[in-house]
Amino acid sequence: MIPNIIYEDNHLLVVEKPVNIPVQADNTKDTDMLTLLKKYLKEKYNKPGEVYLGLVHRLDRPVGGVMVFAKTSKAASRLSEQVRTRTFKKVYLAVIRGVPKEQKTKLRNFLVKDSSENMVYVVKEGTKDAKEAVLEYEVLKSDGLLSMIKVKLHTGRPHQIRVQLSHSGYPLYGDQRYGITVNKPGQQIALWASSLTLEHPTKKEEMIFNCETPDTEPWIRFR
Repeated sequence: MIPNIIYEDNHLLVVEKPVNIPVQADNTKDTDMLTLLKKYLKEKYNKPGEVYLGLVHRLDRPVGGVMVFAKTSKAASRLSEQVRTRTFKKVYLAVIRGVPKEQKTKLRNFLVKDSSENMVYVVKEGTKDAKEAVLEYEVLKSDGLLSMIKVKLHTGRPHQIRVQLSHSGYPLYGDQRYGITVNKPGQQIALWASSLTLEHPTKKEEMIFNCETPDTEPWIRFR
């Protein structure tokens, strides 16, 4: 299975990551994006030996949407620098439980990750190992019970969107980790990487890549 290819040139490979596929190999031994895409490149270009493909950003396993991989070390280095300086911009769509009072909101929290549990917690500023997490979101549509929002990240912390929205009282639809009290087992988390903006590593041109949400619940409610 090869993921949907959105764009490809000598330096970039932009794809739609399916939900529930890890970005890289983990202890589950399940098929991962890096392995799939290296196989695709090896077969397409009849490459001998190991295929280079640089991982410059991540999506949580249950989250789908647009991702970019680097086909050269030069591209990987320059894209990583864009991630570090925050000129690499990602926009997410999410469906949350409830209807926020404000149309647009900025959330600022401090987060700590417990690696043994793979859980992230909101803590007080100044807590040991705490990192600042900032995002903005805008309510696009609501049906009274659920709302679809557009999220812009100002920081890239693990599980950031899921944790901050849950802490603010609006857990993501289907989130079994941070919305376990309101979501049913088996529901797919409604978080989607919908847009990616970057500067091409050699052409120096701004490029924007978009990816439509799936034709599944709860997304189809807001089409």
